[in-house]
Amino acid sequence: MILITEELRARLLANGAAEAETDHYPVVKLFDPTGAATWLLTELDADGDTLFGLCDLGFGYPELGSVSLAELQSVKGRLGLGIERDLYFEVRFPLSVYAEAARLSGHITEAEQLLRQAATALSNAIPELSPDAARERR
Repeated sequence: MILITEELRARLLANGAAEAETDHYPVVKLFDPTGAATWLLTELDADGDTLFGLCDLGFGYPELGSVSLAELQSVKGRLGLGIERDLYFEVRFPLSVYAEAARLSGHITEAEQLLRQAATALSNAIPELSPDAARERR
């Protein structure tokens, strides 16, 4: 299976080239069909190999980070199966929401209730006020 089509590559590269730090929506979901590893990827560096996104190797600690496309393509898991692209993945939230839901559940999830709970938690997050701003609010 082709993990990253030309269309997906173009979108990932565009996100990776963005000047401003952005909470991108995942472009592609990859997974190990014989294990628990899953990746929600948002960006591709100009080197054409370094992907960024939410990485879950199935140990209960998903994290934001980078992964090599070449390494993903070379993986052969149980039964000799490689990593696959989820053809039915429908993105509904930015990566931060998936990351928060994964933090809450211990794995990447598409459970609607958890994603909505994470989105609500993130929207209610109160940024830390500077000492000057805090004094002005009193």
